[in-house]
Amino acid sequence: MGKTIAEKIFESHLVDNPSGDIQVIRLDAVFCHEITTPIAITDLEARGMDRVFDPSKIKAVIDHVTPAKDSKTAMQGKILREWALRHGIIDFFDIGDNGVCHALFPEKGFVRPGYTIIMGDSHTCTHGAFGAFAAGVGTTDLEVGILKGVCAFHAPQTMKVTITGDLKPGVYAKDVILGVIGQLGVNGATNRVIEFTGPVVSAMSMEARMTLCNMAIEAGGTCGICAPDMTTVSYLWPFIKDEFPSKEAALEAYGAFSADADAVYAEEMVFDVGELVPMATFGYKPDQVKPIAEMGGDKVDQVYIGSCTNGRIEDLRVAAEVLRGKHIHKSVRGVVSPATPAVYKQALKEGIIEVFMDAGFCVTNPTCGACLGMSNGVLAEGEVCASTTNRNFNGRMGKGGMVHLMSPASAAATALTGVITNSHIYTGGE
Repeated sequence: MGKTIAEKIFESHLVDNPSGDIQVIRLDAVFCHEITTPIAITDLEARGMDRVFDPSKIKAVIDHVTPAKDSKTAMQGKILREWALRHGIIDFFDIGDNGVCHALFPEKGFVRPGYTIIMGDSHTCTHGAFGAFAAGVGTTDLEVGILKGVCAFHAPQTMKVTITGDLKPGVYAKDVILGVIGQLGVNGATNRVIEFTGPVVSAMSMEARMTLCNMAIEAGGTCGICAPDMTTVSYLWPFIKDEFPSKEAALEAYGAFSADADAVYAEEMVFDVGELVPMATFGYKPDQVKPIAEMGGDKVDQVYIGSCTNGRIEDLRVAAEVLRGKHIHKSVRGVVSPATPAVYKQALKEGIIEVFMDAGFCVTNPTCGACLGMSNGVLAEGEVCASTTNRNFNGRMGKGGMVHLMSPASAAATALTGVITNSHIYTGGE
């Protein structure tokens, strides 16, 4: 019987099978940031276990509130900073070098096909775009990972989502994943890996695949995952070129982490994008989704473009094309946060930052702050934000605030009108 991608990864990393379907797997990397990791650090210290299994496999960043906004967030950064120094963790990204973790770490080449990765962050599933198994975990599992380099999971059950059809102009990966979640529901993939496949996925850039996998958790998925292909190899080539004689050789090696033709899935779904239009959320759950054209021109107070979902250079380019030569509506605050310093630099080089500034946007340093309502774009009670982020829970971006999730193109279009606007108006679609 054939195997899924996740089953192959688990099989190659299996350390123990203590009971039933519980599998203890070896970790290739433990990712850390300053919000969840300090709790694990202080607990390990209190237990007399202030050690790390391998400093070269731990990657850490200050990204959620950066620079610190108060004494509490400054202390969180201090704990992580001193811990990294104490244990010789070279890949620690402090103020100035830091970016949003799920954009920065792939950009640095820290994710490879077949890898196993954990982090105390629910959107760790983003890294499955590279053909890796990557999952968010709680404090106890994070501590074990830091200390021993292993983590226990149930044997992976995989849901296969085949994406077919041709995307219309003005429709992007964000619209696709919102459509998928709308069909699955927020519990539709609970405790399952979502394996994204099909011609639409194959045609996507790595940035777009990361957008897909990033929101697997919003359907309850443990991880989103895509099979590695030449697009994956080309993205990683600057980091792996000394490991393989050619890209073709790398692709052949990484092919070990593609699903078998006769793999058995817990569930299968086909999602045709042929009639898909720009989508947005309308309530307080990610599966409350409908076409923007049906939103009735709902007023917004703020537009936010950024995050680990849509803060990469590809996203900023799309939004900038909508905004070029125009100015945001007088009733709207526009905030854009390039996800990493490299994205910021490239956006400067291409004139994208100037486009945003001329359009009336505030351009911030790379940060997660606004997405979880901690800094750099927090909403007041009763305010509404059109956002390219990944979560729209009640109060997510500020107590009493409402968040409508959408693509960068739709967010930019909305900024120009002051009401939720179909991006087709500005991108040449129907």
